[in-house]
Amino acid sequence: MKLKTGDTVEIIAGKDKGARGRIIKVMPKRMMVLVEGHEKDKEGVNVPLNAVTKHQKPRTMGEQGKKIRMAAPLHISKVMLIDPHSDKPTRVGRRIEDGNLVRYAKASNETIDFK
Repeated sequence: MKLKTGDTVEIIAGKDKGARGRIIKVMPKRMMVLVEGHEKDKEGVNVPLNAVTKHQKPRTMGEQGKKIRMAAPLHISKVMLIDPHSDKPTRVGRRIEDGNLVRYAKASNETIDFK
């Protein structure tokens, strides 16, 4: 996969279109990623993008049921990497430089991995 954990991406399709966030988990076999947003909720925790509400039943007698907001994975075709040089969404390519495989932004032709 051309996306890695920690990359900043923009969502290009779906209900959160245009939102930017950071990849917190990559699932290569499913071709999906979990994206965490930059906004914080009341408790100071980053709000997940593409969040879904899960209704949880009470487990014991007298306990209340509750709603839990959790991140749902996005397919990699729904996100684009943000070019660190131009701060715009770009496609990602891979090439060999000095014997190492590195990623580069196709829009600016700049190397993304600085190793």
